[in-house]
Formats: sequence, C-alpha cells, structure tokens
Amino acid sequence: MEILVTIGYIAICIVFFSLAIAIHEFGHFIVALKLGLKVDRFSIGFGPAIWKKTWRGVEYRISWIPLGGYVMIPDVDPEGTKKLEGGAKNGETETGKREISPWKEIAVAVAGPGMNILLAVVLAFILSALSADKFGELTCEVKDTLKGMPAEKAGVKKGDTIVSVAGKKVNTWSQMQVEVQIAGGKETEFVIRDKSGAERTVVMTPDQDKVTGVFAIGALSLPMENGLRHWLPARSPLKQLLWDAGSIFRVLKGLVTPKETKNTAKALGGPLMIVEGIYKSVRHDFWDGIGFLRFLNVNLAVLNLLPIPVLDGGLIMFALIALIFRRRVPEKVVSAVSTVFMFLLLAAMAILIFRDAQRSWRIHTYKPEAAETAETNTVTTVTNETSNTSN
Repeated sequence: MEILVTIGYIAICIVFFSLAIAIHEFGHFIVALKLGLKVDRFSIGFGPAIWKKTWRGVEYRISWIPLGGYVMIPDVDPEGTKKLEGGAKNGETETGKREISPWKEIAVAVAGPGMNILLAVVLAFILSALSADKFGELTCEVKDTLKGMPAEKAGVKKGDTIVSVAGKKVNTWSQMQVEVQIAGGKETEFVIRDKSGAERTVVMTPDQDKVTGVFAIGALSLPMENGLRHWLPARSPLKQLLWDAGSIFRVLKGLVTPKETKNTAKALGGPLMIVEGIYKSVRHDFWDGIGFLRFLNVNLAVLNLLPIPVLDGGLIMFALIALIFRRRVPEKVVSAVSTVFMFLLLAAMAILIFRDAQRSWRIHTYKPEAAETAETNTVTTVTNETSNTSN
C-alpha cells in the first residue's frame, strides 16, 4: 500500500513540475501564434520524443529528458539553428530567421515568465483563502541549542533572538538559514538579543553536515502552534510573492558578491533537489505542495528574465538593443554568444544534477544519521522554512 501511495505522490510531483514548464512554454506559444509567427514545435522535455503529434502545422511532443521544455519559433530563434524549409526566402536572413519587429520578439520572450507569474498570483490568492492556521513565519527566537554545536559553545540561550548574520539583518528563521549557508564554514559574527533586549555579538563557525553538506549552528526554532506549512509564509498574496522573489534575489546577490560567491554556489541545488522539494512538500501537506508550486513559478520567471543569452532575458536584451540603436546585433555574433552560453548552462546543470545525486545517495545510504539529517534545510534557488528546525 505504501508503494502505491509513494507512486501517487511521485505522479503529483511530475504533474506540478510539468505544469510550471508547460505554462511557461504556453506563454511563448500562444503569443507567437497571435502575432502571426511560425511555430514548428511545442515540447515538454528535451531529447528524443516519447510521444508526438502534429496538429495544424505544429508538432506537439513529450520528450525523454524532463529538465524543462521549449517552443521552436524560427522567427525568434536566438541561435539561428532552425532553418525554414527550402532555405532563406524573402525577408529572411541566411539562418532562416525573418526580420521581425523587435517588440514582437520582446512580447514572445516576456510571455513565458509572464504566464509563470500569472499562475503564481492565482495560486497565491487560492492559498490566501485557506484557514489561518496554515500560515505563519518563524521568528529568529531560539527555542534551544544542540549540545556541542556552535550555538551552544557561543553561549546562545533559550529565548535569545538572532538579529543579524555577518552584518545582514534577519527577520525570519528562513532568512537566517540562508545567511548561514552563504557564510559557510568560516568565522561569522552573529548579533544576539536576549530576553531583556540587550544585544551582544558572538562569533560562530557553522558546522557542515557530512551527509547533506548543509551548514548549521545547532539552534532550534520555536514550533508553530499548529505546525508551519513550509511554503505558506504569509496570508497576504502580495507578501507571499514578495517573499518568494526576495529569497531568489538574495541567492542571486550572493552569487555575484565576491565574498559570498563560493559558498552560495556550493549551496545551490538543481532539478533533482527541486523535485525532492516538491515531493517532501506534497507529502507534508497537499496545500504545502501548492505553495511550493507557487514559489517554483516565481523562481522560473525571475531566472528566465536574467539578461543571459539563450534565456528569455537574453532575447529581450538583443531586441532592446535593436530598438534603442535601430540596428541589430549581427546574427552570427548572437548565434556564437548564445551557443557558448548554452554549453555553459548545460555544464552548470550537469554539475548541479551530479551534486544533487551525490547528496541524495549520501542521505539514503548513511544509516546512523540519515533520518535526522535528511530533513535539515538547505539553500537552493528554492529555500525552505520549517517549524522546530535546527540550524
């Protein structure tokens, strides 16, 4: 029976992940069609097709590699890799890409992230209609400390509140966890406020768990009265979405801050960790899984709008250059730059998948401590906020 339940949860995870990808690609697809652009293919996944069907000139397919999806639109293809049948025709470049208005390219590019945001907004409003006991944010007040861990050694006591980490002010437990991961295994200043309101500064070096790789100081959070839902931090839809975006931007900031880049990169997770996050959230509570899906859509929107060639933001960047300077970047330059970034992103994805697999293997094979450490929070492009959590 447990096997059937697990299979059911896995099926829900696949549906949630596919929905986030499909809604993104549908945005590109529908806007391209409305603008009269040619669409050759709509694919969920990459690589060879598991299933495909051509309807009204568009090939719809589900592919074997479930790491995303794409819509093949020759007129806005930034790499120029898809040539139209019969080679260049009137109004087309040598690569088969027709010269269309830059604003059409921008409209198609923005539509994908826009649909993710739209879905996130809808989910946020649905979640806000739930009973109040499903919402809440963990404060930075310490319930207890673990023996022998940095917090206890530094003299952190029950009732103390963590005010800042490495000079970064923290208001919630999840913010504190993010800053601890970014600080990594180096001496870090923590500002602590006791029950009387007096503040003091202590220095701690977070310990790294040998199974999960997560850094922690060994402090336990206060439990929520009815158990906190990981992905329902705020009852206000706007506040929820700002919370989602803020956590993503904090990680992105860490990646471009020289002193934080190394530790932030180490704490990142890839597709496997996202799927694991969906699975744990759904098993914890179905609405918690919906909250994770809301966060995932915000995540996809933000990351795809980064001004990086091969992403939507890269296409927008090239189109804006054409609008502002009335002159396009040469197609060969766009193609070359896009190809380089495509391989860089694929390499980064491969590294993240490998690290995710290593972490998952350690968790499931390290018998003595796996049950305790597997639930410890980590920082990826997805962050968690849990009740009674150790950090």
